Amino acid sequence: MQKSTITMTGAEPFFFPSGKVGCLLVHGLTGTPKEMRWMGEYLHQRGISVMGIRLAGHATDPADLPRTRWRDWLASVEDGFHLLSGACEQIFLAGLSLGGALSLYAASYLPAQGVISISAPYQLPPDWRLNFIHLIKHLQPRVPKGPPDWHNPQAAADHLEYPDYPTASIAELRDLLAELRQILPHVNLPALIVHSRADQGVSPENAIKILNALGSPQKEILWVENSGHVVVREPDRQMVFERVCRFIQSHTPSE
Repeated sequence: MQKSTITMTGAEPFFFPSGKVGCLLVHGLTGTPKEMRWMGEYLHQRGISVMGIRLAGHATDPADLPRTRWRDWLASVEDGFHLLSGACEQIFLAGLSLGGALSLYAASYLPAQGVISISAPYQLPPDWRLNFIHLIKHLQPRVPKGPPDWHNPQAAADHLEYPDYPTASIAELRDLLAELRQILPHVNLPALIVHSRADQGVSPENAIKILNALGSPQKEILWVENSGHVVVREPDRQMVFERVCRFIQSHTPSE
């Protein structure tokens, strides 16, 4: 079966050119570039070029995602970085959830100025089934999502995502996070970690573990209170956008 090439309406990648400082925006697992669009619009209005990429297997058809591997998702980040580098001299990596984990991983080797991780996991919750997930994925191809933790009903109503998690993709996420834990001490870029204390999708302790594991001498954490997992579309988003903008500006070399 061929992969779908039709992007979901409203879930298209975006590029808003502005100055020579750019930010690559990476969405989460089963999500779409739309998750990052409000943040992109905010940064663009403040003179920062932004590109919101579509991860491989996402924003098309749910059947496409189980065929992809975590290195395919990472390749999407690399492609976006190289595209954005054609318009920008300094680039920051910023991602939500899986996108945050991919951004942190990519920050270990791409020539970026800094990295912003939002609602990112450090590891999956303990579950004995993870030890057998490469077998389980053949018996149970998909896993239902848990109860939503939205604080913004309007954003929840028009959120675009796949309806469930492919078990194969959970296996890939587990493998990615195992690699990420090994590589975080080698990430020495300035880093901003953002997490909601009310996140029911990725527990807040993940943010602390990421912060402690990072090798960067310049790292900080921003806690928000009135948001669920998708912080960038929640009531605290303005605070997050402002801090991200200040972070980018403070780590941009002056001319």
